[in-house]
Formats: sequence, structure tokens, C-alpha cells
Amino acid sequence: MDKESGLILFLVLLLCHKGNTQSHNSCPYTCQCFTSVQILCADERMTSLPMNTSRQVKDFIVIKSAVAYLFPRTLEESPQLAKLIFLNNALRSVNSQAFEHLTELQELEISGNPWLEHLYLGTFSKQGNLTKLLLNFNRFKTVLPGMFDSLKQLETLQLKGNIISDLPPFLLLNLHNLRVLDLSQNKLEDVKGETFSGPTRLEILKINNNLISNLTSDTFHNISQLIELHLEGNKISKLVDNIFFVLTELKVLNLRGNLLTTFSDKVFGFEASNLKELNLKGNRLTELSSLSSLTSLTDLILCSNELSDLPEDLFRNVTALENVDLSENQLTLLPATIFNDLFRIKAIHLHKNNLSKVDAKLFEDQVLIQQLYLSDNQLETLPLGLLDPFVLQHTVRLHGNPWKCDCHMWYLHDWVLRNNQDVEMVDRMFCASPSFLRRRPVVSIDKDQLVCQVSKDDTPDLSSCSLQLSNDTVIINCKVDKCSPLTVKVQFQEDDRNVTEHILKNEPQCSNETMIEIPVQ
Repeated sequence: MDKESGLILFLVLLLCHKGNTQSHNSCPYTCQCFTSVQILCADERMTSLPMNTSRQVKDFIVIKSAVAYLFPRTLEESPQLAKLIFLNNALRSVNSQAFEHLTELQELEISGNPWLEHLYLGTFSKQGNLTKLLLNFNRFKTVLPGMFDSLKQLETLQLKGNIISDLPPFLLLNLHNLRVLDLSQNKLEDVKGETFSGPTRLEILKINNNLISNLTSDTFHNISQLIELHLEGNKISKLVDNIFFVLTELKVLNLRGNLLTTFSDKVFGFEASNLKELNLKGNRLTELSSLSSLTSLTDLILCSNELSDLPEDLFRNVTALENVDLSENQLTLLPATIFNDLFRIKAIHLHKNNLSKVDAKLFEDQVLIQQLYLSDNQLETLPLGLLDPFVLQHTVRLHGNPWKCDCHMWYLHDWVLRNNQDVEMVDRMFCASPSFLRRRPVVSIDKDQLVCQVSKDDTPDLSSCSLQLSNDTVIINCKVDKCSPLTVKVQFQEDDRNVTEHILKNEPQCSNETMIEIPVQ
């Protein structure tokens, strides 16, 4: 735990036990005894540990004290301790024999000591029963070879928030039961394969927020049972082929915040069928190859990269996919069949790209979708039927696009009106054109206002029509070939951009000439 969360945890602990705090004759002065087996000492004036601790105590917690040194005999009268926690103290030195008598210890934390720069070899030599060791947010610059050799039952090892720049080879050789390793927020520059030799049952490995710049296929040698691998916040710019090949049980791979520009489809080898979550957010990816070997993948995070296009077969065989995040890239178009056969998808995030159009059948297989974010793109309209396949309650975001509110928007306009409860921030979905509708919310516009301006190429033959102006009256005289109804709309835009519209309908009269007189306002 970090400084803040650790302090909060113990404050909560204090509150929870406030009503149950017991007064024991053996409770040390300035400390609190919640029960006969649990002591908390939190006194900023305390410079040494109390010596009159009961032999019944199992959990001994010291936070925010002025204790600076742990000597060989400091804890010799408490061999029964199972949990010992030093959090946010002023420790400067821990003698190599300070814990020699604590052979029953199962959990040990020495965290949040800004002046503690190293531990001596042999410090944990008698802790064969230790399962959890937390050494976070100190000032450790290195870890000595053999430091953890005696901890054969250790399951959790945390060294985050130090300034460790190098790890010795075979550091974890004897940690066969290790499940969680956290080396985040250090200054590691390289990690060699020998470092992780030994812990074959490792489940979670965190090496985030360091300065690791490269990984090799040997890096993960002998930790084939790894379930989670966290490499976020480093400087990894390249992934060699088959680097994750041995990690056949891997379910979560987090590479967020590195410097990757691309990687081969051979990175995962052919044994990556158990991977369920792949996080590549915040890299520099410009291209991707097929992810077809990730047949169990459910969550794919590719946001905040530099992708401008995607291969058509990117998700081939990735039929378990449920959530895909492609937001905050530079995508301009998507292959029409890119989401084909992905029937389990629940969320597709495409916001903050440069999409100018999408294919009408892009989401035809996503009947179970619950989230579709298309906001903040360059879309002017959506094709007929695009949103019709969705059968479940869903959330759609469409704001932040330059919607063109003309006759081509009839489908989207109708859909938004019918499903406005499903459109988030629908009041921020504005028309960008034509000018007389600019900045108007789409939901505030009548369908009759969605008209298309006739371009020169589309202008019908009006040679049979004539215009005459008489005072304040415009006379339109058109000859028609057959009896047919005729509707004429005239719109007047005033200086304040207010628009008044006049609609005149002519019922068939079966004469070969129809004259309509429109008064000019």
C-alpha cells in the first residue's frame, strides 16, 4: 500500500475499533490495544518500541513514529508475532538481526521511510514462514543478491516506489510460491531473463512506471504460470517475436504508456488463447497486424495511439471480444467488415477520431451492443439502417460531429427522435450546416427543415417555367406534362437569421398549365 492508502486504512481501523478498544494491563503506554492480540502505536514522539508487550500479541502495527533504528534485541521479547507493520516512520537503519527472533512472522511491512536507503544481507534469514513482504516507498537504490533466498513460502513481494535501478540475476530463484511481484515506480533500466528465474508459480507481475526500455524472450523464462503481467509506464519501444510465447496461462497483459509503434502478430506465438485483456493505451502505435491468435480476448484497449487505419482482418477469430476501445486515434475510415462475426461485443468506443463516414453494415453483427461512442469525429450524417441492428438497451454518443442537417439526415433525425433517451448529451448534438440551422440541436429541428440545396448539376429542367415579378408578387408559371400534385416551399431568411417558411400545395386539376402566385413578404 502507498503512504496515503496505508494511513487511511489504519484510520478506518481505528474508527472501526473505537468502541471496542479494551484496557489491558499489559498495553504499552501511548499505544492502543484493540484486543489482547492486536496493538497499534501511533505517536510522533515515540523514539523506541515499547518493551512491555504481552506475549499474547500477534499483530504489532507502528505508524508515524520517530523510531529511527531497529536493533538486534528490539523485538526479542515478541517471538510470537505473526504480523509486523512499520508504516510512515522515520527509520534510518534496520539491523540484520532485528527480526532474528520472529520465526513465526507471516506478514512484514517496512514502508514509507524516506531515510531508509538499504537493508543488510540476512535481514530475513529466519523468516521461513513469511508469505507477504512489503518494502514500498523507501529509498532503496538496490537489492542485494540472496536477500530473499530464505523466503520459500513468500507469495507477495512489493518493492514499489523506491529508486531501484538494477536487479541482480536470480534474485527470485527460491521464491517458488510467489504470486504477486510489484516493482513499479522505480528506476529500472533493464530487466534480464535471469532476474525472474525460479518463481514458476508467479501469478501477478507488476513492473510499471519504471524506465525499462527493452524486453527479450528470456525475460519471462521460468514463470510460465503467470496470470497477470503489468508493464505499464515504461519505455518499451519494441516487442520481439514470441516474447510472450511461454506465458500460456496469461490472462491480463498491460502495456499501457510505453513507446510501441507496432508489433508483429507473432509476438504472442500460437499459445495465447487464454489472454482475456490486452491494454495498449497511450503508446505510439501507427499500425496493427492481425490479432487472430487471441481467440479468448474479451477486452482490447487501443485508445490514445496514432492509428490512422486498421486492417480488415484485425479481429479475425477474436470472436470472444466484448469491449474494444479505439478512441483518441486518427482513424479516418473503417473497413466495412472489420467487426463481422463479433456477436458478443457490448461496447465499441470510436470517439475522438477523424471518421468522416461509416459503412451502413458496419455494426450489423453487434446486436447485443450496449455502448457505441461516435462522438467528436468528422461525421456529417449516418447511412440508412446503421443503428437498426441493436436489440438491447444501449447508450450512444453522437455529439461533437459537424452534422449536416439536410435531406440526407432524415434517417438519423428520425432515429434520434425515437431513441433520444438512449443518446447521451443529445442536447449537444448540433447542426454545423446549413447556415440557417447552425448551432441548432438536431432534436429541435422539424423534418420539413431537412432540405437539400439543389446544385447546378442536379438542377431539373425548368425551361418550361417562367418567373414574373409584379410589384410585391413573384409569379411562377410552369407547364406540366400530366396531372400531378405540386408543392412549393419558399423560405425567407431575415437579417437576424430567423427563417419563415411558406408552403403552397396544388391539388391536381388536370389542366396542362398550373400557375402559382406567391406573395413576397
